[in-house]
Amino acid sequence: MHATDWIPACAATGTVAAYRPVEYRVKLATEAWELREARALRRAVFCAEQRLFDFSDADDVDDDKGAITLVAVSCIHSMSEDVVGTVRVHALGNDVWQGSRLAVRRDYRGQAWLGSELIHLAVSLAHARGAVRFVAQVQQQNVALFERLHWHALEAIELRGRPHMRMEADLAHYPPCATVERGFITTLRTAA
Repeated sequence: MHATDWIPACAATGTVAAYRPVEYRVKLATEAWELREARALRRAVFCAEQRLFDFSDADDVDDDKGAITLVAVSCIHSMSEDVVGTVRVHALGNDVWQGSRLAVRRDYRGQAWLGSELIHLAVSLAHARGAVRFVAQVQQQNVALFERLHWHALEAIELRGRPHMRMEADLAHYPPCATVERGFITTLRTAA
């Protein structure tokens, strides 16, 4: 058999499966590249995809030194590769915290429950920092997800011409997490 006689099975069928990382780290954004990619992901989701904003979704919360950015980073052999999800959290005052700008890259939605894991870390971080309430303004299509994660509706509102629900997390289901710099590892799972 000559080397030219051998044809890999993927070449013969003309299909090659898309590579998907099997490990993701959900953590506090601590590196400049993580913050840069989180901002780019937010622009991709909220400006380009959903058209909620024209050029940027940045607002006063981003300028506030109290805003905290969390990221979901795909990993290859435990080495960080790409930011594939993000959320920001900040204190509103009186021990009330808010989460906002939850975004998962389109081609990573439904894998490893990244949105759920980002929500979990966001609420657990705020709980560790003294939150007695954690709220968010949730797009209507995501309300069921938040309800499964032990959130309850407060009131229906409209933001930027789209229906949203003000919701609050049940902190009893989110133990305090003070190790957000390290975060935690989640593995590839697909939504049912």
